[in-house]
Amino acid sequence: MTVNAVITDWGGVLTSPLNDAVAVWLAADGIDVAVWLAADGIDVAGYKTVMRGWVKQAYDGSGVNPIHGLEDGTLDVAEFERLLAAELRTVDGGPVVAEGLIQRMFGAFHPVEPMYDALRAARASGTRTALLSNSWGNDYPRDLFADLFDAVVISCEVGMRKPDERIFHHAVELVGLPAAECVFIDDIEHNITAAAAVGMKTVHHTDVDTTLGELRAMGLAV
Repeated sequence: MTVNAVITDWGGVLTSPLNDAVAVWLAADGIDVAVWLAADGIDVAGYKTVMRGWVKQAYDGSGVNPIHGLEDGTLDVAEFERLLAAELRTVDGGPVVAEGLIQRMFGAFHPVEPMYDALRAARASGTRTALLSNSWGNDYPRDLFADLFDAVVISCEVGMRKPDERIFHHAVELVGLPAAECVFIDDIEHNITAAAAVGMKTVHHTDVDTTLGELRAMGLAV
């Protein structure tokens, strides 16, 4: 069946990968991180251990942690930051200031312009486009949305999160096409599996060139 809609994740597809962003944020020579570490003195090794564990658990289906509540909107940003800060320590063993932890982490993300260009090209050719993102309470480039997407689904705004199949059905309904005519792009394999289960075509994003090649093989003008 012809693909007539592209539905894409945001973080890790339209931006640099989460793991890369965390690495940049925590890098000793990163400008923003140097300022943050100088101000807060957070133990980097401890942060990496906690965050990597939470992220893995949140997306591999092995359990529930605060990321789930943050993404589906049942846990507000301030409470998530408080819970995260409680798991962290400064280099001298003291408490970590919670406020602003998410903002500083997402400050290390940068847009992947070739993916933005591909969405614009697909849309210009008549393909419908949509964003389907699990939000961490971070800021999105909403000023670009009208140019990029026919529909936008952000988890905390709809009370659902990937990989819940209901959020995929919701996105498909918004683009107004059968699931089989939609391709979903995500960098997390668990989400890809869930999208395929509701009948969508899928692209597991690992790098831009591979993703664009798979979309072109489906007949999309990207």
